[in-house]
Amino acid sequence: MTSENFNIKIVSYEEYQLDIQNIRTQVFIVEQGIPESLEWDDHEHASWHVLAFAGVQAVATGRLQPDGKLTRIAVLQSWRNKGLANQLLTTLLTLAKKEGLNSLYLNAQVSATGLYEKHGFTTTGDVFNEGGIAHIRMQRV
Repeated sequence: MTSENFNIKIVSYEEYQLDIQNIRTQVFIVEQGIPESLEWDDHEHASWHVLAFAGVQAVATGRLQPDGKLTRIAVLQSWRNKGLANQLLTTLLTLAKKEGLNSLYLNAQVSATGLYEKHGFTTTGDVFNEGGIAHIRMQRV
């Protein structure tokens, strides 16, 4: 399936909580072994969420916090390498601009830094461990 078949929407956490939780549980908790206690936080309701759909199935998600932090970008395994993460990130960056957030940052898994660099993010600081996975801070101004 090509990336044109995806529909990405800005959604309310309350309305799409099950879809968001299902994707993040599968990707972060089951696949990557991140403790469930680290996955859910107080930022859920205050953040903007995006969901990507293939038909009616939610297959990817991401979150933008009001302070400009991008978090929880996740694509279900069977939908990876189809350009979906790029589309999610583009949608989140467009949303940030619309909301007047000119300075963005994230803690990227080291293996994903190339994706973020393509969108103008640069690394800052040293590699650190978050949830048992090597991460590095990145920012975009």
